[in-house]
Amino acid sequence: MVSDPRWCPTDGLVRQLAIEFGTPIYVIDEASFRSKIREYRASFLKFDPGGVLTFASKANSVVGVLKIAHSEGCLIDCASEGELRAALMAGVPAKDCHLHGNNKSRSELDFAIEQGIGQIVADNREELEFLQDAGAGVEVVLRLAPGVLPVTNEKISTGQSDTKFGFSIVDGDAERAVEFCIDSGLNLVGFHCHVGSQLLDPEAQIAAGRILANFARRMHDRFGFDLKILNVGGGRAVRYTDENPVPLDHYNERLVGGVRSALEGSGLNPVLVQEPGRSLIAEAGVTIYRVGVVKDVARSGGGRRRFVVVDGGLADNPRPALYGARYGVVGVSGDGRQLADLSPATVSGRHCEVDQLFDDVDLPNDLSAGDFVAVLTTGAYSSSMASNYNRYPRPMTVLVRENGGFAVLQRAENFEQMLSREVLPEDLN
Repeated sequence: MVSDPRWCPTDGLVRQLAIEFGTPIYVIDEASFRSKIREYRASFLKFDPGGVLTFASKANSVVGVLKIAHSEGCLIDCASEGELRAALMAGVPAKDCHLHGNNKSRSELDFAIEQGIGQIVADNREELEFLQDAGAGVEVVLRLAPGVLPVTNEKISTGQSDTKFGFSIVDGDAERAVEFCIDSGLNLVGFHCHVGSQLLDPEAQIAAGRILANFARRMHDRFGFDLKILNVGGGRAVRYTDENPVPLDHYNERLVGGVRSALEGSGLNPVLVQEPGRSLIAEAGVTIYRVGVVKDVARSGGGRRRFVVVDGGLADNPRPALYGARYGVVGVSGDGRQLADLSPATVSGRHCEVDQLFDDVDLPNDLSAGDFVAVLTTGAYSSSMASNYNRYPRPMTVLVRENGGFAVLQRAENFEQMLSREVLPEDLN
């Protein structure tokens, strides 16, 4: 029986955090996060001793989170200047960062180059032309579209041929990009792909690694290009409810083996890079809400529906609305009483939308106003996707330290901060 990989705080800890810091609140468990990085790195290095792990900061770019990831040996993958600035604020040297993005502005590229960015993952011809004009010797990695279709939600699938990301191998765009880099004297060092996220079936990821390796062989034969970096992206799934992600050793053995076997005999021996984000941070995070209202209403098709309405929702976790994402949900009493047996409920948010967070989840029958709902596996793509919809301030992030103490990583936004960007012209009537 596989143990549950999700961090789940005790009822007492949920109450303590909610009372001390208020709700809604994002919580990261330091020990769990560090452990997941170490486990991933150890497994990767078992099959590829020279492998490099990069943390995809889009999953969670809280500065303290980036500090921990770097201290555990990760480089930092940044998808924007803002994420790069967050990494720099965390004390991460720019040389340990990679700048991604399918529409980087010139100012973003200028800033990254000025800071001494480690690598720029180039996505399009215009970007390559700018780098040529800039005359920068920065390391360039080409993002390639390998033409594979992963088994995942279509909104987080990025490896197919008709994606907005990168240079397509299928239509020859990737080969033309390599030729341009060589002819232009750009410091091309490698290739990158990312086929999608939350991959329970790793076959597309493994196939993409082989495709990149075979492409590298062809570029070596045609142009004499010596591949130094092969970055296969991230994507390994996590457990939200009852999913069973592929075991790490099995995943890494097949991924590394696929790439290395495809390169065999080519004379190429690139550094193999992976850039997980969700895989490292998601299961180490929990969001805590306070129950405000419980309603029992008639269903249109017969029967009853119990709504448990909480003090958060769409603005602090848009994934259920965007992707139909499901989560594990736990009810916790606010006063320490023993809660009753479980029955289906719909957890809804406070926003002026349907804002249906979690449908038909099992929660205690007597859950009521003042109690709490803890949502598991929210370490990734919650705080990083939060908004001020309906003018709600964004929640704080608290770290549960390895010694049991607490540290605020990101203060809760207040109304003054939220409204500070507003300008009201004096002559506006």
